[in-house]
Amino acid sequence: MDTYRFADDGAVPNSALPLIRRCGAVTPTPDDPASSFEATFAGNGWTGSWRNGIFDYDHYHSTAHEVLGLAAGTARVRFGGPSGQVIDLAADDVVVIPAGVGYALVEGSADLLVVGAYAEGRTWDVVRADPALAGRARQRIAAVPLPTADPVGGPNGPLTTLWAADARL
Repeated sequence: MDTYRFADDGAVPNSALPLIRRCGAVTPTPDDPASSFEATFAGNGWTGSWRNGIFDYDHYHSTAHEVLGLAAGTARVRFGGPSGQVIDLAADDVVVIPAGVGYALVEGSADLLVVGAYAEGRTWDVVRADPALAGRARQRIAAVPLPTADPVGGPNGPLTTLWAADARL
């Protein structure tokens, strides 16, 4: 498990909570790779799932924490906004993105298939990196509750312990 922190850059609020990357977190089934992620996430209370790719522009969600699982392919994703950090992802990887953390696809393989879901099925929005939008977004981000379960490990998974400790800081 790797964690990453990103500072508010004025256009993207980011979060005091760390982004979490877990390599090889879910093993896709050969016949329907996305279904393994959907079942794992839903079984741990991360619902509202979708299958697709990743937007190639900097954006974030101000109303929900999001999990991304790479069911197939590879991706280079920039997290933290326009001046953030590029992280390489591969099939089986899971990334938990706190509300407010910006991201954009830099490069993806032709077979890229991503499954996304949201903690407790919260309604999500898409906010582009823009200083004019960040002020109100910060207020919404502050109101997003901590998840009760890690999307892969459940109530006792690493996210719940790590984020709870950070929320007390």
